[in-house]
Amino acid sequence: MSDSSTPPPAVPPQKPQQRSGCLTAFMVISGIILLLPGLCALLFGGISISDGGKIDSDIAPLVFLGLVVGIGGVALIWAAIKGRKAPPIRNDR
Repeated sequence: MSDSSTPPPAVPPQKPQQRSGCLTAFMVISGIILLLPGLCALLFGGISISDGGKIDSDIAPLVFLGLVVGIGGVALIWAAIKGRKAPPIRNDR
């Protein structure tokens, strides 16, 4: 049988691993590069709408693809700046 009156041994909290500064810079630069197709999609989509009132069927898939790539760039920049979250600290007292 085990003795339930003794508390479990205390485990010191561990620091979460930090991401390399070089990796963060690479992620931000890659995200900025990915923002360029999104900017072009907004530009060409806006020009197409202002000319005829609706987006041409020829350019619509390219505008959509550019917007998706631009959203990916925003997500990459956000992930680089935010970083990884530390695991929650368990308190079993």
